[in-house]
Amino acid sequence: MPAPMSANADLAARAQAALPGGVSHELRYRRPYPIYIERAFGAEKWDVDGKRYIDFKLGAASQILGNCHPAVTEAVAQQLARTPYTGDCHLLELEWAEWIQRLVPSAELVRFTGSGTESTMLALRLGRAFTGKDKVLRIDGHFHGWHDLLLTGAKPGHDGAPSLGVPKAISDLTVVAPPEIEAISALLEADPDIGTVFVEASGANYGSVPLPDGFLHRLRDLTTRMGRVLIFDEVITGFRWSPGGRQARDNVVPDLTTLAKIATGGLPGGIVCGRRDIMDLLNPGTSRDGLAPPVSHKGTFNAAPLVAAGAIAAMKLLATGEVQSHADAMAKRLRDGLNECFRTRQIRALAYGDSSTCHLYFGDTSIDGLSAAQIRSAPSELVHGLRNGLLDRGVDFMSFTSCVTSSAHSPELIDEAIGIFDDTLANLDQTGVIPA
Repeated sequence: MPAPMSANADLAARAQAALPGGVSHELRYRRPYPIYIERAFGAEKWDVDGKRYIDFKLGAASQILGNCHPAVTEAVAQQLARTPYTGDCHLLELEWAEWIQRLVPSAELVRFTGSGTESTMLALRLGRAFTGKDKVLRIDGHFHGWHDLLLTGAKPGHDGAPSLGVPKAISDLTVVAPPEIEAISALLEADPDIGTVFVEASGANYGSVPLPDGFLHRLRDLTTRMGRVLIFDEVITGFRWSPGGRQARDNVVPDLTTLAKIATGGLPGGIVCGRRDIMDLLNPGTSRDGLAPPVSHKGTFNAAPLVAAGAIAAMKLLATGEVQSHADAMAKRLRDGLNECFRTRQIRALAYGDSSTCHLYFGDTSIDGLSAAQIRSAPSELVHGLRNGLLDRGVDFMSFTSCVTSSAHSPELIDEAIGIFDDTLANLDQTGVIPA
């Protein structure tokens, strides 16, 4: 009997002739082909074949309000009728910056960028300019975008860059450390050329490898004492862990913060904010060493009016904390349900996470003391089996091991997803894919 026709398959074949691997992002690649989404609303989305999915990817964690939130879409539509972009200053960029200042503790001054990756690039440039030191210390397995400057160490357990094309001279400026204060202190003491410390405020991969208790506070004390610039990457945690991010929730303030995703209303863009004396290096009205501004930063679509309009609409909802509270509750319901599936089926696995995240670990049911490489390792047949099994049944995780929730997820959707997950587990267990 011939296989049913699939619009997804047809588009994938067409994409192979236009895009490397048929995709615009390496994580969208999937065999035999990816799904092509046609529309999305709330916590659900539909592909070009009309198949419906419960969405736990949510725009790579950018849509905490759910897909196509009416307040954001209306604000963007109204701005589109005025002007999408002219390359000039405008009122909305000021209003948006003031929202960031109001909510994010470190945000004495704000500069907008084109993406989260651009934000970490600019933050590192600022750290280097302020300290006069070229080297940066980053934590093993933490992710700070795809650019050369912080790619070394992004793959846990590997000191090198997980990509060809990154010059060794660039990689040599990056020092990779475990998430251990004593080790970091020793590295900073031994190498005075390290001026900047970068950390994903959630722990590696938006919390799939949680930081030790008190780590951020101890790192703040250490970098203050040793005169290093501390940068929190809150691209994921910003406005998800709380209206002011992890730093507001846990009362620990870095020198600089990078933001994107939720901070931009789920639209393209990014933010660097932080101490006035560091951020003022971007001020074109000042000069240092004959340079005005001392730190150069451009970007055609920084604070584009369309994005600013959507972001401001989102800020008004995010500032109350109600969005985060509901998303957190739905993530806990999901984690509890998945752990019950594991217990019932006697599978050695754990669903865990902070705030509105859910991560999976297959193995002993404790992740305490495990490295990023250990936590994020899994047999390839399990990775593909679970990911494809969930997709086939109508649930889309961000990756095989991780997902996020939103204010649009309901208890009914969560329970439906748990049932689908359990059915997928049963199939994988029966076929011997899940390790004994």
